[in-house]
Amino acid sequence: MIVIMLLSYCRGLLCSEVMAPGLRWDEKLRKYIGLAYKYAQVREYFSGSRISIEDKVLDPLPFPQIHDSVELRDYQAKALELWMKERGVIVLPTGAGKTVVALKAIAKLGVATLILVPTIDLMNQWHSQVMTRLGVDAGRLGGGYDSVKGITVSTYDSAYVRAEELGNRFALLIFDEVHHLPSEGYMNVAQMSAAPYRLGLTATPEREDGRHVLLDDLVGPVVFRTSPSQLSGKYLSEFETEKIYVNLTPEEEKRYYALREKFKRFLASRKIRLTSSQDFGKLVRMAYRSREAREALLAWHESTEIAVNSRAKVNKLRELLTLHDQEKTIVFTRNVELAYEISSLFLIPVITYRTPKDEREEILRLFREGKYRVVVTSNVLDEGIDVPDASLAIVLGGYGSRRQLVQRLGRILRKKDGKRAKFIEIVAKGTVDYSLSRRRGSASV
Repeated sequence: MIVIMLLSYCRGLLCSEVMAPGLRWDEKLRKYIGLAYKYAQVREYFSGSRISIEDKVLDPLPFPQIHDSVELRDYQAKALELWMKERGVIVLPTGAGKTVVALKAIAKLGVATLILVPTIDLMNQWHSQVMTRLGVDAGRLGGGYDSVKGITVSTYDSAYVRAEELGNRFALLIFDEVHHLPSEGYMNVAQMSAAPYRLGLTATPEREDGRHVLLDDLVGPVVFRTSPSQLSGKYLSEFETEKIYVNLTPEEEKRYYALREKFKRFLASRKIRLTSSQDFGKLVRMAYRSREAREALLAWHESTEIAVNSRAKVNKLRELLTLHDQEKTIVFTRNVELAYEISSLFLIPVITYRTPKDEREEILRLFREGKYRVVVTSNVLDEGIDVPDASLAIVLGGYGSRRQLVQRLGRILRKKDGKRAKFIEIVAKGTVDYSLSRRRGSASV
């Protein structure tokens, strides 16, 4: 007599009548349980152990009738080929067609698919691409939409809220901008899903907090990676990079070094060494309890603001805008207030997180049509918004993040006949701004 064991799904969990790796005994349920993302591993274990099971885990939505009009470039086809052999993360530069690769994966597998994105703008862009290239009106979750179909696009936030409900309804998960996934909340979306097929997409998987190491477990390893320089010329615009160094004004320099000295004295007095983001986090927590720590942290903040937003940078920007007056230009700042100040000084439109959606779309439309030649933005155009073609990026300030550098570069790399893009960073010499620029690295890699 053959005994068949039941394997089922319950609110983000696998429930099994027999032990398997990744499962533990639950006294209340009287079953072995584990997070649903271990489903493929558990299935493989039972198959290898010749344990007969009745698999009731997946209850996928019906896959719609599609019309596949997706054509891949050679590097996209290679990326998909490698992913089909080993699920995981595909790393392509901004503008290199990550979406197209994913759409082809959907067409090849033909299984219920949930596409996860960080913003409502990206949700709508994906919905449009699914309609155009696969001929399907995909479901949407987020931004006022509440429609779940065989192909659904959802924000990470909306999927997180409904993770238990969605966890066994899809066989393929696509994580756009997958570097967001390892955050404390979002990773639950991956863990509570039984989907055996997983595809991560990003231009830069690495995170400052180091949590990108969790992607191997949640999605899979990086299976394909290429850089902007490898694709420039044929698939992306040729580009050049330049760093322009400026000195703080005399007034800024005096104030900057006084503040830095105050900060350093505090660190020395407490024997504190800042060698990681965790060390800095400890200092922030200390500031809640100590007036001296709080004053030191404020000194650090003000000195950083002086360096990143120096008047010398604004003066150099004036020169560059005059020199490149025929180029379609995006000016990037780190500081929202500086973005508005530049907008006022040079009479150019500004886009920040404060800009209403309708106004932002109107600015980008006029920029696309050439009626606006220059726009200035803080960090809001780094990711999640389809920015029209531009040929010049001028960076006045940013964080020490490689990802931010690659994302900003990607805004000017869309291919156009005769176009040669240029990426310029303006850096304050001898300051923390110089250190941040070095941490970001070179845009040419």
